Amino acid sequence: MHPLFRIPFTLVLLGSLPMLVAAQQDSEIKRVKGTIKVDGSSTVYPITEAVAEEFRKVAPRVQPSVGISGTGGGFKRFQSGEIDISDASRPIKKSESDACAKAGIEFHEVPVAFDGLSIVVHPKNTFADKLSVEELKRIFSADSAAKTWKDVRSDWPATPLKAYMPGTDSGSFDYFKEVVLGKDGKVRSDASVSEDDNVLVRGVAGDEGAIGFFGCAYYFENKASIRAVPIVSPKGDAVAPSLITIENGSYAPFSRPLFIYVSAKSAAKPEIAAFVDFYIANAGTYAEEVGYVRFPAAIYARVNANWIARKVGTQFTDAQGNSIVGALDAIYK
Repeated sequence: MHPLFRIPFTLVLLGSLPMLVAAQQDSEIKRVKGTIKVDGSSTVYPITEAVAEEFRKVAPRVQPSVGISGTGGGFKRFQSGEIDISDASRPIKKSESDACAKAGIEFHEVPVAFDGLSIVVHPKNTFADKLSVEELKRIFSADSAAKTWKDVRSDWPATPLKAYMPGTDSGSFDYFKEVVLGKDGKVRSDASVSEDDNVLVRGVAGDEGAIGFFGCAYYFENKASIRAVPIVSPKGDAVAPSLITIENGSYAPFSRPLFIYVSAKSAAKPEIAAFVDFYIANAGTYAEEVGYVRFPAAIYARVNANWIARKVGTQFTDAQGNSIVGALDAIYK
């Protein structure tokens, strides 16, 4: 007798259990229906849109819509209950969290990937070999607002300098401003501003005296038309954004986590819960596909554990309202 025939029939069935469970889960998710409203960060948008596109294939009766109004704009809609999920390229501010609490909106904070805020110039600008935070302050601060590149460093040419940056509703703007100018600093008023990072890319690519900043995915996608300037880190080395330097944190101080914020009320709906399950399970893959950097597996495991437990509130903003900057494995528990 073949050895298989000596195995109890019940164990043969049990051996097929994982496939049966997977088939049942696929069947259940295909029956889920509804709409999902997402808005917020243009930096996070490519990841969320990629997730939404694939989710539509496994849950064809669910219709996610993803907008781009900037991190601040997304949080405004989120705290008024207009959307289910807010994309954010920075942690939620205390004022935004307080507004949610006042409106009776609890939320789940879900980090999804790493970004490296990239400082870029026109490719014909070969003289700007590196920039320090102090030099960036000289360029972007309202108090200094360099008019030419020679105003930044005396041995550079007197090429007219034009700044391009995200609008004030952008999380990238908030992050850059806090790191470079401080909370109370003011940015130059003559910069070209847009909430659409593709507009900023085109601006820098078309102006030999330009400098701008946005998420690394937009830099990686447009390397042929723009150049990233290495940034002098706190350790003193000049480091350019790359998958490796962003993940290991050596691209400092501009490596940062990206987030989605999920309304706890919305999370009770099967279509929202299924979407966030799918997002967390696939965030690393789709983040890499669109040019961002996946977390280590251990971080995604913590993200998933907190989501399963439906943990509410933020771990990235302290009681005084300051964003907590540091290694994710030290912060995210």
